Amino acid sequence: MCGLLAGLVLAAASFPAAALSGLAAKAGAEGFAELPTEIKQQTSPQMSRVYAADGRTQIAVMYDEYRSDVPLKDIAVTMQNAIVAAEDHKFYEHHGVDFKGLARAFVNNQNGGDQQGASTLTMQVVRMSLSYSATSPAEVVAATAKTTERKIAEMKYAMELEKQLTKQQILERYLNIAPFGNRAYGVYAASQVYFGKKPKDLDVAEAALLAGMVKGTSLFDPTTKDGYPRAKQRRDYVINDMLSLGYVTAGQAAKAKTEVVPHTTRSVGNGCTSVSRNEWGFFCDYFQRWWLSQPAFGANEYERERRLRSGGYKIVTTLDVEAQKDARKRILQQRKDDSVNALLLAAVQPGTGRVLALAANRKFKLPTAAKPNPLSSDPAKRKAGVRATYPNTTNPIVTGGGDIRGYQAGSVFKMFTMVAGLENGFGLDHTITTTPRYVSPLYLDSGAPAACGGHYCPSNSSDKEKGPYNMWTGFGASVNTYFVPLQEKIGAEKVVDVAKRFGVQFRESRDNELATKYAHDWGSFTLGVSASTPLDIANAYATLAADGKYCRPTPIQQITTHTGEKLTTGQPSCKRATTPEVARKALDAARCPVGDQAQLGSCAGTGTAKGARGAVGHPIFGKTGTTDAEKTASLVVGTTSIVVAGYMVNPDWQAHKDQMKHDVINPAVWNTVADYMDGKPSEQFKTP
Repeated sequence: MCGLLAGLVLAAASFPAAALSGLAAKAGAEGFAELPTEIKQQTSPQMSRVYAADGRTQIAVMYDEYRSDVPLKDIAVTMQNAIVAAEDHKFYEHHGVDFKGLARAFVNNQNGGDQQGASTLTMQVVRMSLSYSATSPAEVVAATAKTTERKIAEMKYAMELEKQLTKQQILERYLNIAPFGNRAYGVYAASQVYFGKKPKDLDVAEAALLAGMVKGTSLFDPTTKDGYPRAKQRRDYVINDMLSLGYVTAGQAAKAKTEVVPHTTRSVGNGCTSVSRNEWGFFCDYFQRWWLSQPAFGANEYERERRLRSGGYKIVTTLDVEAQKDARKRILQQRKDDSVNALLLAAVQPGTGRVLALAANRKFKLPTAAKPNPLSSDPAKRKAGVRATYPNTTNPIVTGGGDIRGYQAGSVFKMFTMVAGLENGFGLDHTITTTPRYVSPLYLDSGAPAACGGHYCPSNSSDKEKGPYNMWTGFGASVNTYFVPLQEKIGAEKVVDVAKRFGVQFRESRDNELATKYAHDWGSFTLGVSASTPLDIANAYATLAADGKYCRPTPIQQITTHTGEKLTTGQPSCKRATTPEVARKALDAARCPVGDQAQLGSCAGTGTAKGARGAVGHPIFGKTGTTDAEKTASLVVGTTSIVVAGYMVNPDWQAHKDQMKHDVINPAVWNTVADYMDGKPSEQFKTP
């Protein structure tokens, strides 16, 4: 009671204005007793760390405030002592409120001396906790306002907090929550930003500098011209206090004062554009877009982003560092970053949907004013001053999203027709006698380039492609005039349905309208005229390798919360897209295009990418794709362990005049697969 009454008297004396207002009554014993005794616990914002699949390689950090809590045992004793010396000499003696300190500050302030505060470390923890637990701007202001009400409530909370926590727990909270300037919050971030080390490794001089900065992060900022001498003076003052309190010897104090105060801070990346190695950027962006699409993390994108940037998550992704490095290397062997045409690769693990790699001959970074990208190759965009996506871009050109709808991939879509045929009773040996050009009696497709007289009239890539073909040879040679009539027999709507089940996204509004309303008339669908991405196709073909099980693509291996809880969000989510028998049969035919041998039938020497089998050295399957006038080229190659799809496109202008060549895209794809499979045991596909 004596302590309580003394506190009230001193508080009233410290804030004489309160005596002239109606606030004095609220500071009375009855009002004081009615104040809450517990602070609403709210963890201070923590940065989230994003790791590769090995759980060790950090690929990005995401934060609003650069902070990561550490236990007191991982903070140097010198740092603990320095903060007590700088902020609260009586920390280990008082019970939350230093009444003598209050009186001393009042006398000093009334006599015109330098303004002194009287807040203990515990009271400062209370103030910062109230600020972080605020749910509105008004509550933030109330938590930090210089009013009698706030000071009295702070004292009450501090005394209660001292009952609930030990001194060590309070000190740990303070060191983890305090701001240290230059975007560093908490001692872990401060140690990294100013010294590039862990807080357990701080020496006396470093600890004193950080402790001294808490009083005024801008005033004592050593990176500014005016702040540097003040920071050094403040550091030495703290060292003297450490000496007077017996925390250091005279020799240690003298040595600490001779250490040079750093003029600069270490840059701390934030988000995907700050990824230290550019080959990780597209994957990082895919992960972030995935996170923002998950209702589990909030009702809208704003809430989800705030949670990512302040939740302190440890996110172990599916990124295979070596596969990513190899994909990037193989791409750059074919085309450099400053090429107008893009090589895009996506790698997926069959049976899980885990995305192993996403790469392009682009650097994932924002162009700068000093080094802007060239103007777009699209004449209309160029005229409007729109810049190209090379060499630097943050557009999701590999996975789609935003204004990236995808690209026509060509004949890789024939796989969906083959699956639909097998599902509807047609065998791999189903034979069609083909001609170099086919006039469809069913499909009109009057707007298509291959229209003739109101009909759809596709041609083969060579006039020599004619005569009898079955699914092995027709798929191996990629005969257009085999698959269009096969689609007629099945029904185009069934082929479109297979593509949906295998995960193809219809992002273009016209494609979506055709897929949902006019699929039965979509004669050119089997030839790959619908926009897609390498990730779409890699995952669709992975469905075959997974015995017909489609797994939603995911960048997540494990998400762990700040408190150690493991979340299930992002874990493999799979469903049956077709029967194992159909998948095995389709895969058997899909061995023909890439130079492998079918188990049940004969490829008859066909193969549009025969070099793949020799390059990989393992059983493989896959398919090439080419669009009209070779505006795009694609290849997908898979084993039981990995499926890689590659596109060669112009993301800025799809109506370009360039010819995309398979001798560029093919080696990039099959060598990426070969690199991944190097040293792994050879595994045969299941026999249908």
